[in-house]
Amino acid sequence: MTEPLSVLIVEDDPHVLLGCQQALALEDIPSIGVASAEEALKQIGTDFAGIVISDIRLPGIDGLELLARLKARDRSLPVVLITGHGDISMAVGAMRDGAYDFMEKPFSPERLVEVTRRALEQRGLAREVTALRRQLAGRQSLEQRIIGRSPAMQALRELIANVADTAANVLIEGETGTGKELVARCLHDYSRRQPQQFVALNCGGLPENLFDSEIFGHEAHAFTGAGKRRIGKIEHAHNGTLFLDEIESMPMNLQIKFLRVLQEQTLERLGSNQPIPVDCRVVAATKADLDEQGKAGQFRSDLYYRLNVVTLELPPLRDRREDILLLFDHFLQLASLRFDRAMPEIDRATVSSLMAHDWPGNVRELRNVAERYALGLPVFKKTGLALDGNEPSFAEAVEAFERNLLGDALERHGGNLSQAAIALGMAKTTLFDKVKKYGL
Repeated sequence: MTEPLSVLIVEDDPHVLLGCQQALALEDIPSIGVASAEEALKQIGTDFAGIVISDIRLPGIDGLELLARLKARDRSLPVVLITGHGDISMAVGAMRDGAYDFMEKPFSPERLVEVTRRALEQRGLAREVTALRRQLAGRQSLEQRIIGRSPAMQALRELIANVADTAANVLIEGETGTGKELVARCLHDYSRRQPQQFVALNCGGLPENLFDSEIFGHEAHAFTGAGKRRIGKIEHAHNGTLFLDEIESMPMNLQIKFLRVLQEQTLERLGSNQPIPVDCRVVAATKADLDEQGKAGQFRSDLYYRLNVVTLELPPLRDRREDILLLFDHFLQLASLRFDRAMPEIDRATVSSLMAHDWPGNVRELRNVAERYALGLPVFKKTGLALDGNEPSFAEAVEAFERNLLGDALERHGGNLSQAAIALGMAKTTLFDKVKKYGL
């Protein structure tokens, strides 16, 4: 239930429900009919793009409670209430609580279509405005949060912006220290799930005997020491995002259980037989090749395919050297503010050593080096940046300096080659050749 905008009708009288759906169908308005609020809540996820038309008097949860729950999820969702003769004052009160409109029984097909069209139009406009605001804000802040001018990082930001506001599960692949959790948080922050919980769990940091309880939760007295009920990570992430780092470390028996949760969108706490509906977006991260692990019987292939709807690959820092100085400068500024120190100058020897290092710890290691540099500590000897006899050659140092200089000029002039060439005092064709050489 995404696009086109649709109508969910909640009505326990089958004749009234059929009449409403037929009236809308004649006007080419798609609709879905359910007989209870409980069923409606199952149908409406975070990607629901339509409106809701609900009778007030329903078995179980009534229309007013349904209105409150839907508004708690999405304040912009139009909810139209169907009232009996004695429910008019109740419906007027509900409009003060956020209902879009109400229709008194019996109502004509024309009245139903007119109210529905207005509500759908408002819904469409609200979603367009929200999407544009999120897109503009995301473009600005993504560049500030995921730093780098290399082609790989530009492509990564574009892909994040494209898939963030969808329900698709995402698998993030990359070495330790490349920023997998930062990417996961961006996926959450630039989606409509942002107001809800972002729940992170490192699968490699939990003993196997605690994993079941931690992720699925447990009831009181489910096992020795379980004095009270515990809500697990999946349930805590309901309507939000669940981030599972080092997913390759999840025990095989729990992979089966987790796969069932993804398929059924329900879970059972340890010690309970009661299914609990859950709707969370799963973002998993791994430093291993799950496809190869699946073939070797070390990871369930069916879970891998369920998680691997969208893959984001984070390149190691050694493969995007044009970003090293940009990142170092950023971390150095943050460290200087944090430690209340004047920001030190970055001398040529430091630049050469930074560019020559292989960065096995990736961005995390670079941040640590920047913090040491801000404190005036001998970071090169301590971190092995300038190994004896391994100083970069003159040509390597010049190339690193040139790459950074050109990148800064292009960034200042918005990628305009002509303006950047004038500022640098070089021919445009020469600049163009160097841009191709360095992949800028």
